Amino acid sequence: MNALKQLLQSSGGHPPIGTWVVSASPLVAEAMGCAGFDWGVIDMEHAPLDVMGVVQLLQAVSATKMLPIVRVPWNDAVVVKRVLDAGAATLMFPMVQTASEAGRAVAATRYPPEGLRGVAGMSRGSRFGTTPHYLKTANQHVGVIVQLETPDAISRLDAIAQVKGVDALFIGPSDLSATMGHIGEPHHPAVMELMNHAVQRCKALGMPLGTVGDSPELVTQYRAAGFDFVGIGCDLGLMMRGARSAIAALRTGGAEHVHSLSSGTYTGAA
Repeated sequence: MNALKQLLQSSGGHPPIGTWVVSASPLVAEAMGCAGFDWGVIDMEHAPLDVMGVVQLLQAVSATKMLPIVRVPWNDAVVVKRVLDAGAATLMFPMVQTASEAGRAVAATRYPPEGLRGVAGMSRGSRFGTTPHYLKTANQHVGVIVQLETPDAISRLDAIAQVKGVDALFIGPSDLSATMGHIGEPHHPAVMELMNHAVQRCKALGMPLGTVGDSPELVTQYRAAGFDFVGIGCDLGLMMRGARSAIAALRTGGAEHVHSLSSGTYTGAA
């Protein structure tokens, strides 16, 4: 069983909480892991990360409990091969539109005959050749998450969910809202309605479904709606929210905020 399935099955009915790591900083990634997140997306799609950067972030979070999920920039077998060789074990694929595309994503993560991943005799993924029988066992330890980010993709949810090797689906509210004509409005009622519909379909199929929100209040709504794993914001977003709240508290001179800052209990980053 791969680490993603283990995390979801061991949650005890409490959806695991994650975040996005977009800073491309090993130090910040490690801090997110130490903060207590259950999972974190090491993002290659929108963050300035190359493969060596992925290695450094994976090394940074390895001493924490946070499960690293590497989001590749596209459904590209060459990129997938390099990221797996770098030591990633759970991958997220953006903008998957069809079952065929989902199948191609899975195939890129598997050695033959189940897939088309190229074979390397020495890689970080195999702990530099020290993992016993790595080539014969690697396939079963790779986790695959595919993102549904358009109404068309969600209309094909059932077929995508039934692709062998897909472990979970993930709805990206920002892209979904944009493709629905509500760009910048991920909380638009029509977007929320479609997401809730997707939850019900996934429940019927027994397929885990995740998403991400920008506030604890929204994440609480997503959890109540039935999402199986939910992220809150990103490392830079949480940092900026805390920084701006601290600055605002000091500039307005609010006694309560200033006291919370001085006592070390300030929680603006939440």
